[in-house]
Amino acid sequence: MLGNDDQLALLDDTLAPETGFVEELCWYLLIVDDDEDVHHATEFALSDLRVLGRPLRFLHAFSAAEAISLLARRRDVAVILLDVVMEREDAGLKAVEAIRCDLGLDAVRIVLRTGQPGYAPELDAITNYDINDYKTKSELTRSKLFTTVTAAIRSFDQIQRLEASRSGLEKIIRGSSQFSAEQGLHSFAKSVIEQLSDLLGIPPNGMVSVSGEGDAPAGVVLAATGSYGRYAGQPVLAIADAAAREMLEKCLVTRQSLNGKGSLALYFAGHHGRDFAVYIESTAAILQMDRHLLDVFRTNISMCGENIGLVERLRTTAYVDELTRLPNRAAQIAAMDEYLACHGSTDQALALVDIDQFSETIDAFGYRFGDQQLRAVAGRLRKMLPAGLLVARVGGDVFGVFGPSEIVNPDSLRAILQEPFDSEGGLHTISFSIGLVRADAAHADGADLLRNGAIALKHAKLAGPGNDAYYTAEVGRLTRQRIHMLHDLRTALEERDLFVVYQPQIDLASGAVVGMEALLRWRNSKGEFVPLEQFISVAEQSGLIVEVGAWVLNTALVAQRDLDAQGYRLRLAVNVSPVQFRQPGFLDMVRDAIEKNSHNPGLLELEITESVALSGWSQILERMQALKALGVQIAIDDFGTGFSSLSYLARLPADCLKIDRCFVHALDDQHSGTPIAAMVVQLGRQLGMRVLAEAVEDVRQLQTLIDLGCHEAQGMVYASAMTQAELLLWLRARGR
Repeated sequence: MLGNDDQLALLDDTLAPETGFVEELCWYLLIVDDDEDVHHATEFALSDLRVLGRPLRFLHAFSAAEAISLLARRRDVAVILLDVVMEREDAGLKAVEAIRCDLGLDAVRIVLRTGQPGYAPELDAITNYDINDYKTKSELTRSKLFTTVTAAIRSFDQIQRLEASRSGLEKIIRGSSQFSAEQGLHSFAKSVIEQLSDLLGIPPNGMVSVSGEGDAPAGVVLAATGSYGRYAGQPVLAIADAAAREMLEKCLVTRQSLNGKGSLALYFAGHHGRDFAVYIESTAAILQMDRHLLDVFRTNISMCGENIGLVERLRTTAYVDELTRLPNRAAQIAAMDEYLACHGSTDQALALVDIDQFSETIDAFGYRFGDQQLRAVAGRLRKMLPAGLLVARVGGDVFGVFGPSEIVNPDSLRAILQEPFDSEGGLHTISFSIGLVRADAAHADGADLLRNGAIALKHAKLAGPGNDAYYTAEVGRLTRQRIHMLHDLRTALEERDLFVVYQPQIDLASGAVVGMEALLRWRNSKGEFVPLEQFISVAEQSGLIVEVGAWVLNTALVAQRDLDAQGYRLRLAVNVSPVQFRQPGFLDMVRDAIEKNSHNPGLLELEITESVALSGWSQILERMQALKALGVQIAIDDFGTGFSSLSYLARLPADCLKIDRCFVHALDDQHSGTPIAAMVVQLGRQLGMRVLAEAVEDVRQLQTLIDLGCHEAQGMVYASAMTQAELLLWLRARGR
């Protein structure tokens, strides 16, 4: 089959003869006279005459009416020798009027003859009816008859050539308008046969072949019409007509057009070395005028073919994913639109299948490995799903599957995807999140389905990797709510409605203030505080957390510098989101913030959750070591709440281990809470880390932590989070 970038191009060649000359052409001369002797005499006198290399062929009519009847049946007469006076005195002139006006024969040359010298037509009649000449029969000697007829035929030939050129150009222009950019190459090839046949005035009986490769080295019939229609899509070698087959093959091999007896083959040089040949049956000879028109035709067709080839490549780019060769997002929307328009609301569903933690996989193993995973998943879906289902790549690592609900559902899809995939020569199990939406009446078109499927997918991913969710009205409402929150958060960041508060950190042995944690707060336009857990998750999912995190770090460093100028040298703890930490520019952002604020990096402590270490361990470790090289301290936040691994913890270059608030609050239960807190404290001490307890609310919790050997604490038992100004007043009230 042809590629989408195949196109026709003109090779400036000439028509080469394939076989002998076709039947000899001639000029038809009509003798109209009621005297039979005049017919014999005229035919005898002109029998040896050849004009422009062609002989004469004689036609006879014995009345004006008979002449009109004959001319109505055939329009190839070159010259009429017309008697003026026959059944009536003006019979000849009436015949001229009928020939020009009624029959519309403008090219045929008319020579009036009369045996009555006293009778002559009016001058305006000769002019109006385009009478070529007027002679008396007595003055038309053999030599003058030769001269008159020769001049008339030459005039007819010139008129014919001009008319053929005009008509041919009109056909070419008209045919060009029918070549639409929406045509595929196969449809275009069929149209070429039809338009070439129309140009030559012959039935569309022919083939278009393309030079071969692969399984069909002799070429393939791209399009065929008429008696050759059955060969469309077949190898050229399958053509039973040996003469046609050999002519096509010779046209492509010799790279030139051929004019055979009863056939014509036009050669077109193709794009990327793939050539084309158009074969068409033609019993008529190819005249010089036809050759000129064929040159114009080929040039024009080449331009049309090139444009169609370009459009096909653009269409491929627009609707086919280059990596997986699956339909892309636009193609899936269009296909779903077409299905819904034809079938309406049916039991169909759209599933969006997302590879979990794909960006982390890329970070850890590189883009080549990621591309192999995408191709492997695409191949699995294409191979395992039934024919008729639409499978597409609608996003970076998201695949769309549209089809009957009994197939497009979580159980069926996971059964297909649960087996390991072959990537980089090894088998790898891949986790997927799936968002689904049913094609019911609530979804008007394909874009709606895809949009709601994306909402369902986001909802599934919120529950963690490997989950699935269907779109519902409630899910849509919550998603829209999150979108509004994201918009408001962007506005708040731009208009500085976000602010940072600071909670003191106390050394439990000395009671001294040794540090402070920077905490983000948001008061909306109504003066209400937005819960941190709500807008942080929105910021992480949208990527806005990167910009927000950078702003918090810079703002907190400025506050720390100001406090240092007041004599309060405090360690600054700043939370870092996992999304923010994995950004390629994170290290540069930290370095720039330190340099910009002239800060001692040894007093900056970045708090990182233990879940960061679960993805791309080697890169995470490398990034932590780079932070340590800057002089920055690292704290492991929320330890024990996620997927704790002692082996990971022992290898992390961390300075501090924070006891999560849930374990601190559990200290009220001496049986369940204290052992966990004690374990974290002992683990931190054994690893040489400072241990800090957060959210300490009362004296009893505080005393328990002191008894366990915890190093530091923060919480309401000391102070709530405060603005910079409030913190300064609080520090002054405590004294140094």
